[in-house]
Amino acid sequence: MSWLENKIPPPIVVLLVAAAMWPLAGVAPRLPLDGLARWIAASVLGLGGLFVLRAGVQRFRHAATTINPVNIEAASTLVTSGIFAYTRNPMYVGMTLLLLGWAAVLGGAWSLLGPLVFVLWINRFQIVPEERVLSAKFGPRYEAYRKNVRRWI
Repeated sequence: MSWLENKIPPPIVVLLVAAAMWPLAGVAPRLPLDGLARWIAASVLGLGGLFVLRAGVQRFRHAATTINPVNIEAASTLVTSGIFAYTRNPMYVGMTLLLLGWAAVLGGAWSLLGPLVFVLWINRFQIVPEERVLSAKFGPRYEAYRKNVRRWI
């Protein structure tokens, strides 16, 4: 399955997973959130996801390095400051939070499978290959960073 590594851009994976979550939401059981509580949870998760995602993108732009996750070889700088001091993958954390917010909007417990599938997919087909490239490209600096900062949160 290595042929799938770094082939599908993560935003496309998010859209595919979000679309698959919709029909799952109609299958019982329902999440124990109703009305206002559900919308508050969805808003907090969604806005949190956008904040974390944007913080990661801004750090990459500030460092003048690529944000293209399909062409990781184009990375010119190892970014370790800002949000990257807390998580090595803030954009993927943000996307996961967005999917959790979408699950709250949908209200079906089975829709929570979407964020789980996303995390498993991104770990295997995006993050692991990225880490190989970054390790080869930045060597001991990346290994030290990897030891000190968690992959997710």
